[in-house]
Amino acid sequence: MTTPTLRATGLTKLRGGKKVLDNVDLTLRQGSVTAILGPSGAGKSTLLRAIAGLEDLNSGTIESDTRVLTDGAALVLPENRNIGMVFQDFSLFPHLSVIDNVLFGLRSGSVAERRDRALAMLEQVHLSARAEDYPHMLSGGEQQRIALARALAPAPDTILLDEAFSGLDGKLRAELRDTALAAIAAQGAAALMVTHDAEEAMYMADTLALMIDGRIVQTGAPAELYLNPVSASAARLLGEINEWDGPVENGKLQTPFGAIEAASSVPGRGKALVRPEGMGISLNPNGNCKAQEIHPLGANLAIRVEGPGQEVWLAKATIESPIKAGDRVEIKLNPHFCTIVCNA
Repeated sequence: MTTPTLRATGLTKLRGGKKVLDNVDLTLRQGSVTAILGPSGAGKSTLLRAIAGLEDLNSGTIESDTRVLTDGAALVLPENRNIGMVFQDFSLFPHLSVIDNVLFGLRSGSVAERRDRALAMLEQVHLSARAEDYPHMLSGGEQQRIALARALAPAPDTILLDEAFSGLDGKLRAELRDTALAAIAAQGAAALMVTHDAEEAMYMADTLALMIDGRIVQTGAPAELYLNPVSASAARLLGEINEWDGPVENGKLQTPFGAIEAASSVPGRGKALVRPEGMGISLNPNGNCKAQEIHPLGANLAIRVEGPGQEVWLAKATIESPIKAGDRVEIKLNPHFCTIVCNA
C-alpha cells in the first residue's frame, strides 16, 4: 500500500447552524488519486478548501506525514502547505505569458533552474511550444493544462482538483483526464479531486469516496462501490439503479425475477438494488414483462420494462439487440449486479 501523504480526521464545519462537514475522515496516499463524488451542496468543495487551508473548521485535524496543518483552526497558511490546486475557472493571470504563469509558484532555485522546471512541466502537458503565448490565445482545454502544470510545478505533496474538467466539452474532458493522470503519476503526488460526474470519478480514481449531506458514506475502489453500494442513495450517485422493497427471509429477498441473496445480515425488510446491467433481457413471446421504451446509449440500449405487477424497471442491452417497444421479454438477474441493503 502506498504511503499516506495527508490525513483528515473528524473534520466538522458549521455554517448557519448546519453541518456542512460532518465528522469527515479521509486519507490521501502518495501517487494515488482519490475522488470525492456527491451532489451539489454535499460539502465536497468545502472539504477541498479546508485541506488547502482556504476554509476554517470548527473541529478536526489535518496532518501531512510530517506536520499538523490544522487542528480546528488554520495553523499553516495555504502557501506553506505544499499543496497545489486546480480550479474549474483556470485562474490564470491574463497579463502573464504561459511560462510566466507556470513560473509564478516557483520560489526556489536559480532563474535558469526555475525556467527549466517550468518548461519541463509544459512539456509534460504537451504545451511547451506555447510557452511565450498568453492565456487568451489558448483554448479552454489548453488553459486548464497550463493551470495543471502551474499547480504541479512546485512539486507539491498533494494536488487538489476542484471540478477541474467540468467546464470543458466531452472530448476535451477525456483528453485532459488522461493528461492529468499521466502528469500526477509522473509527479508521485497524492491527488484529491471533487466532482459530481460519476463517470469522471470512476475513470480517474484509485479510491472513491461518496459524500452526502456533509458526510462520507462509503469509501473504496470504484468498481466495489458500483457493485456493492451501502445504501440506495449511495447507489444513485454512481448511476441508474432499480429498487425493490420486500421482506428478507433466510438471507434472501424475493423479486419478480427471482431471489437475491444478502451478502450480510439484513434484518426485517430490505431493499434490493439492481443495476440495469444486471437485468438480463431477452425476447420471449411468453415472457411476463413488456418492453415499453427503448433509447440508444452509444453501444447500449436503455430499455424501460413493465414488470409482471406493472412496475417499471430499467434494463440495458447491447445496441444490436432485436428488442423493440411492445415486445414481450424475459428478465434473468445477474447476481453480480444485485445487492440488498437495509430499508432505512
